[in-house]
Parts: sequence; structure tokens; C-alpha cells
Amino acid sequence: MSPLDLTAHALSINRRTFLSQSAYGLGGMALASLMTEAQGGVAGAMLKPHLPVKAKRVIFLCMAGGPSHLETFDWKPKLAELDGKAFPESFTKGQQLAQLQGAELKARGAFCGFKKWGQSGQEISELFPHLGSVADDLCIIRSMKTEQINHDTAHAFMNTGSIIKGRPSMGSWLLYGLGCETSDLPGFVVLTSAGKTGQQPVSARQWSAGVLPSKYQGIQFQSKGQPVHYLGSPDGVCQSTQRQVVDEVKRLNGMLAEEKLDPEIQTRITQYEMAFKMQSSVPDLIDMKTEPQHILDMYGVKQPGDGSFASNCLLARKMAERGTRMIQLYHRAWDHHGGIVDGMKSAAADVDQATAALIRDLKQRGMLEDTLILWGGEFGRTPMGQGTGRDHHILAFNVFMAGGGVKPGFSYGATDELGYRSVEDVVHVHDLHATMLHLLGIDHKRLTVKFQGLDVRLTGVAGNLVKKVLA
Repeated sequence: MSPLDLTAHALSINRRTFLSQSAYGLGGMALASLMTEAQGGVAGAMLKPHLPVKAKRVIFLCMAGGPSHLETFDWKPKLAELDGKAFPESFTKGQQLAQLQGAELKARGAFCGFKKWGQSGQEISELFPHLGSVADDLCIIRSMKTEQINHDTAHAFMNTGSIIKGRPSMGSWLLYGLGCETSDLPGFVVLTSAGKTGQQPVSARQWSAGVLPSKYQGIQFQSKGQPVHYLGSPDGVCQSTQRQVVDEVKRLNGMLAEEKLDPEIQTRITQYEMAFKMQSSVPDLIDMKTEPQHILDMYGVKQPGDGSFASNCLLARKMAERGTRMIQLYHRAWDHHGGIVDGMKSAAADVDQATAALIRDLKQRGMLEDTLILWGGEFGRTPMGQGTGRDHHILAFNVFMAGGGVKPGFSYGATDELGYRSVEDVVHVHDLHATMLHLLGIDHKRLTVKFQGLDVRLTGVAGNLVKKVLA
């Protein structure tokens, strides 16, 4: 055996050295990619769309709390005839209920009337006259169903396709796959508002990036006042000085990224840069002085930045214009176990005008055709009464979409004669997600991320394209 040549050994590339140096190289490539992205929009993981792109962005108007389908888009005359009488046991026997389990079940008909609106003749509750006026732009799905009967898990299922914590939200998937067209605003923004009653809390996990790097998570803007804290520079710190600080932090983080491959280091670099850019972009975004009075009146905005759903809708349009990929507006006002008459009237008044205005505004700007709007809650409400309200319900609810490649003036699916169960052209939440991704040019089976040996995706192991709602 020849004596050990220490010099030769030190210069050799053994397995451990190779893997280590490869990791550093990958870190450097990732950093270089980030520096490139900083010059313009943010690139996504998909090199090109899987499918023809119909929608470039999504605005999800989330009616948190679960609006009653029976007082929105699902008129049931038979239920009205049965009002106050025993609900047929044949519908409910062996079925999961929330708070009504084991209680005496009585039918509760809709307290409001319905009308046929527009040339399409879509049946919409009289609580929503403004939405009725844009009925010919709406694609109403009346046959939704979900799997989760409690609010938080139902929200998680609607947002992430799973109740398992750590799954990425819909907006995070879009940002990860497609990137966004802006580098000075977040690509995924969340705003919240609240009505007078029915206010269920909404947790931040609903816009989490989950197992994806945290740079893909939704950024919650404040609805009142300044949307982002600490927009201004500290006293005595000018813009150029702050730029130098950001550049030096970027350099130091870049050195760390060269040593180890950690996506959170890359996130830190991009977020410092984003924060600096937002100091100038956000004040301009929320400045409503350029909005003519007739636009403010159309939305029903009394005071921009007042925390109302109307103000948030106008802000959503401005963000959509600037390239934000996913905008999610939560309106917490729809959990009506009791007081449904006053509660529904109030909640509908909060959102009706502004939602219709958003559709009209996007349309007149030529943006509705590539903006997908989704309106709906996490589940429906029971056709059986619960005191003066309705309980949670997972077997039937409705949503509507507009723009972004869906068929306008169209109703799809149906529930049974009492609105208890979706029975015709049933659409599961996974099917809704698959269809939305399709409109954005994504095959839902191909947008995946490897986690613990599994290919995680928004639709899990399910999801079917709802072809009939496509334009």
C-alpha cells in the first residue's frame, strides 16, 4: 500500500465535496434568477402554459360564512310550499348535519322573491338587483358540493383543496406556476371586510404558501387607512440611503445563498426588494384622486380606504391593472344561524352593487375577457330552518364566475326540488379548481410540487374539467 498523499487527497473531488459544491452552484443559479426577476415581472415555474390561456388573473370574491344558496341563486317553489312543515326524512336520514343533528327538522322557504334577469333569463334573488343587471355576464353553477361542514376546514378545502395544514392556497399555486406581471406589488394580495352580522373569523392559513417557498404566500393588505404598515422611510433616512441599505442586505444574503441552497434565503432577498419598491408603488395604488366621481359612485364607494367591500373592489381593479395575479376579497357577513332575514339583506346590500360594478368596470376597460371572477362561499345553508336562520350545508351550494373564458349568461347544474342535494351536473370543489386552472392555461394534473415523496397538487388525486361552462 502506497503512503497517503495528503496533498492529492486534499485536491481530490470526493462524493461529499461534489455534492456540496453542486449545491453552492445551484444556490448561485437561483440567486442569479432572482436578480433577473427583479428587473421586471416575477417568473413562474412553468416555462410555458400547458393549454391556451383564457384568463391571466383571478379575483376571488369570497363570501365568508356560507351564503344561503336558497336566497341567492337557487329558487325552490316546492320548498316555499312546504315552509314551516316537517322536512321529509327521506332527504336527511343518515346524513351529516352540523348543529341540527338530532333536532326536529322543519322546512324553511326563501324569505325573498326571485326574478328572471337579462336576455339569458337567469333566476337571481331580488336581494341582488345589481347582479341581476349583469346576469348576462354571469356563469352560475347551481350544483356545487364540498366535503367539510365547519367553517375553517371548509375555507381550507375551498382555498387549498385539502384540510391538511401546509397545503398551498390557490393563489400560491398560481403565483408559483405562472408568476406575475408586476415586480413592485405582491402577486397575491388579500383584503378583508365585514358586515353587520354573521362575522366568522378567517385565518391567515387560507392564503398560506404551505409547502411552497413562503415568497408565494398571499400578502394581507389592511382595508382601512394605509394598506401596508411602515410605508414611509424613518425620520432622517432618505430614499438613496435606504436603497444602499437594501443593496447591502441583498449582497450579504446573496453570499449566504452561495453557501447553502435554502429557498427562504431567496425569499428574504426578494421580499426586501419588494418592500422597498412598495414604498413608492402602494401610495400611488391607493390614491383615488385619479378615479372620476362616476366610478366611485358606480362602486358605491363613500370614502376610499374605509374598509368596505366596495372600496376593496375598486382597489382590486387597480391591482389587476398592475399585474397582480391573484386578488382575494373576503367579506365576513354570511354565517346566519339566526336572523337570516336582516342578515342576508344587509350582507347582500354590502356586496351587490360593488360586485356588479367590478364586472362592468373590467368589461369597459377590456379586462373582463382575461380576468376570471369567482363569487361564492365555503358551503351552503340547510333548506331546514334553525330558529330564525339556517345551518351549514355541504351537499348543495352555488357560486358564479364571470369573464376569463367562461360562458356568459349561463346556468349550470341543479339541486333537487327542495335544494337539499346537488343532483344534476354535480360540481365538486376539486372540479371547480381544475376548471379554473384550465382557464389559466394550466393542466391541474401537471402543476405539482414534490413533498415527502408525493406529488402535491391543488386538486389532490381528483378533479374533472367542467367543459360545459367554458365559452
